[in-house]
Amino acid sequence: MIHAPLPEHIPQTLRDCFTEQRAAFQQARNPSLQERRQDLRALHRLLLENREALVAAVNQDFGCRSRFETLMTELLQGQEAALDAIRHVPHWMKKQRRALDVTQYPLASAYVVPQPLGVVGIVVPWNFPIAMTVQPMIGALAAGNRVMVKMSENSAHLARLLQSLLPRYFAADKVSLFQDAGDDGQSIGPLFTQLPFNHLFFTGSPQTGKAVMANCAANLTPVTLELGGKSPAIVAPDYPLEKAAERILWVKMLNAGQICTNVDYLFLPEGQEQAFVTQAQRIVAQRYPDLLGGDYTAIIDQRQYDRLQTMLADAVQQGAQAVPLAPGQTGDAARRIMAPIALLNVHDGMQVMQREIFGPLLPIRTYRHKEEVVQYINDRPHPLALYLFSHEHGLQDYYLRQTLSGGVTLNDTLLHAGQHSLPFGGVGHSGMGHYHGREGFLTFSKLRPVFRQGPLRTVDFLQPPYAGLASKLLNVMLWRNR
Repeated sequence: MIHAPLPEHIPQTLRDCFTEQRAAFQQARNPSLQERRQDLRALHRLLLENREALVAAVNQDFGCRSRFETLMTELLQGQEAALDAIRHVPHWMKKQRRALDVTQYPLASAYVVPQPLGVVGIVVPWNFPIAMTVQPMIGALAAGNRVMVKMSENSAHLARLLQSLLPRYFAADKVSLFQDAGDDGQSIGPLFTQLPFNHLFFTGSPQTGKAVMANCAANLTPVTLELGGKSPAIVAPDYPLEKAAERILWVKMLNAGQICTNVDYLFLPEGQEQAFVTQAQRIVAQRYPDLLGGDYTAIIDQRQYDRLQTMLADAVQQGAQAVPLAPGQTGDAARRIMAPIALLNVHDGMQVMQREIFGPLLPIRTYRHKEEVVQYINDRPHPLALYLFSHEHGLQDYYLRQTLSGGVTLNDTLLHAGQHSLPFGGVGHSGMGHYHGREGFLTFSKLRPVFRQGPLRTVDFLQPPYAGLASKLLNVMLWRNR
């Protein structure tokens, strides 16, 4: 295949890598099951054999990243996802038989066969940099593709480590990784997404996602966008408030709230605000007796820390009541350790209710009727996640039917995103496309439809002249009712 020259304004290192990977794919367009499993095992070994170095690099990038949280949310999740793909990729690769149209019975056959796309680009965010490198890569490698990865500017230590480690496990024409800054110190992100990938996977903000999609449009590159938005949690009157608080505070303080599927605002039945705050303060004191002790993660950089402080100040200035959830602990501004705060009496004019928070601020709204909750959610862009706490199946069905979000966890938070058997992805403003497990394999595959004609070609009986047998057969088909 003759390809157009790559634009010269794209850095030479990117052009060379892309050209090399594309050529390697052309030479081996359909890797065997054995090769794909070998790649997935190599990725698993990379995580297993370099655990301490990976944890240390992420900690350096954050300034203070909970070791336990890195092990649990990034390494464990990545290792288990790789093992899951190794187990299931033989089934995913099989051709799937499909039913025949009525005009093609009885001796033809139809099926779809998944085939690799080619070179896949992955743009990685900073909040879970190991997991968001590994998870889409698993789907891409299982599907038989080559992979180029672009890391975040906030993941410089991890990027350098991975650049040194990857050659031990993969040839450069199979997997290559790039730091965000080019030789001139400028971000290579916009240039990376201008390469004519066969698929681009991006995780980040909706604003940047729009720019990425525009770059991809020039090459008709299909995209998967994992964005964010304001994901609500709803506590129903029937659900124990103490248990809801325990589960909401778990995710709100995990990674200091820097999670795209975090609870961005909370709906409580009217009159339960103070009871919830009391429970939340008890939980934080029990789990984090010392916010500076290493279990609680820092805000990633000064810009993000200042953004959160500005959102907090804006809310208070406009009448919100800021309630510390760790009374007596102020955090540490110099280390960007931000104490968790609940915000009462919020309204839509505040920044904290307009923008994704991505930090340990928890706005609380109250409601009287479930209909007003649904109306509020539906009047805004579709969130990446929705969390409902209720044991009433009818109420669960009501919220599931009347709202739309990327994913849902009932009676807990976040956990739907960690299930390898469930697709993960947004809808509308919160993203497009899916990955994880089988859906990740399909995202990075072309489901190629194949029709095989049999020895008897039934459309021969539907040839002109149409008067006579052809018309009679067509009339029989038209009047079929099952």
